[in-house]
Amino acid sequence: MKSILLIAAMSLAAFAPVQSANPKHEFRGAWLHTVHQGQYAKMTTAETKNYLEDQLDKLKAAGCNAVVFQVRPSADALYDSELEPWSRFLTGTAGKAPEPYWDPLEFMVEQSHARGMELHAWLNPYRVTSSNNEKLAPDHIYHKHPERFVKYDGKLYFDPGLPENREFIERVVEDIISRYDVDAIHMDDYFYPYPVKGKDFPDSKSYAEYGNGMDRGDWRRQNVNLLIEGLHETIAATKPWVRLGISPFGIWRNKSSDPKGSDTNGLQNYDELYADVLLWTEKGWVDYMLPQLYWTLEKKVASSEKLAYWWNDNANGRHMYIGQSIGATMDTPDLAPSKNPTQLDHKIRLSRELPNIQGNCWWPGYMITSNYKGIADSLAVNQQSTVALVPSYPWIDSVAPDEVSGLRAEGRVIKWQAPETDDVMQQARAYVVYCFGKDEETDLENASSIVCVTYSPEYVIPDDKDGEYRYVVTVLDRANNESKEGKSVVVEL
Repeated sequence: MKSILLIAAMSLAAFAPVQSANPKHEFRGAWLHTVHQGQYAKMTTAETKNYLEDQLDKLKAAGCNAVVFQVRPSADALYDSELEPWSRFLTGTAGKAPEPYWDPLEFMVEQSHARGMELHAWLNPYRVTSSNNEKLAPDHIYHKHPERFVKYDGKLYFDPGLPENREFIERVVEDIISRYDVDAIHMDDYFYPYPVKGKDFPDSKSYAEYGNGMDRGDWRRQNVNLLIEGLHETIAATKPWVRLGISPFGIWRNKSSDPKGSDTNGLQNYDELYADVLLWTEKGWVDYMLPQLYWTLEKKVASSEKLAYWWNDNANGRHMYIGQSIGATMDTPDLAPSKNPTQLDHKIRLSRELPNIQGNCWWPGYMITSNYKGIADSLAVNQQSTVALVPSYPWIDSVAPDEVSGLRAEGRVIKWQAPETDDVMQQARAYVVYCFGKDEETDLENASSIVCVTYSPEYVIPDDKDGEYRYVVTVLDRANNESKEGKSVVVEL
């Protein structure tokens, strides 16, 4: 019996959270992809809205603070666009507007912010079709300028070597950020397409015109570099507080190809996808890098543990988050001597121990909302049990905003006013509400004292929260800088 009790205690210890290790500042994202997601086209407008609200509720309950929502899966739009047609993944037919009309991106921004979560608009830059024999909408830009596209492995792509294509993608991004209150523009790993054995990407025509004698690989990388630099400049000129994030394939280069590379033996961003992702952080063109480390901790050709250390060492002063595969994480036992049946806690602890890693993003988010193998329960109770603030971006702005004014309690509702300022960067983006006992010391670094992040200047105290408490409210500006001390009000219920 003593042996059984000892084993049970050891098992519980493997799952036991260390609450103090749950940081106050951490990116906790989830990808919600729309490409090849057939559920949306089968639902009515009302059903789709209810479905997405349910997804957001479940992500928030699991402790997530950012949603990466795919709004341009294949040179199309899950938003009202004059540049590209409505996505077939929304309505079932390319170019067909939803009936009754609604705008999914506008809705997701509104609903994410209503839950205190960021919304990152996820775009695929070059992909036009994602399957063979796909029918494009009649007003698609391909029909107006077919010479700007190439076919590879039966699929259509913008030719990255053409300046007019880069300019068009920049216009798409400028259109989104000028009309929607998104927190970031996000692009994933699909730059030049993943190579197909025996087939080279058919860009001989554009290479002949613009290659200028460069090595073709260098020229292709330069094409992608110009796009990323152009997006950075477009965003900075339109809304400088909107971030640009990239989620590349998990390997920059293998050590066998470059001494700076990782101890891996897999496909390489630099050589196969022509994405020199390290250059983009070195140049300051992107605000966060989110490598897809979708492997197990011990995988031979690409250990996610080794890669986490490598990306930590190559953050180049920009935010670094880890893209985590829920399947690989929850299907694989932890490394010995741990008895944990999953690698979830190990991977999160690793990300928190590395000084240049500021969070994680979960792929796919739908596996959190379906609570695959209990991941949502574990995140909610253990690893993401306290509210976390998305880290600040000091290279965008490092000045703390002013405090709220007029803080007061009206019954169970706490209200306040945003600080007045003419500086757009110091405007209140959101607020953090803390709760302390009446005589408890104020410790704004204690994440367990945060009750919510809200984009509205009020907080409703839950019905089951009675007694005498002191609430402190701080301001988050557009770069996620927090006001220094916070204003407080005592509430007795």
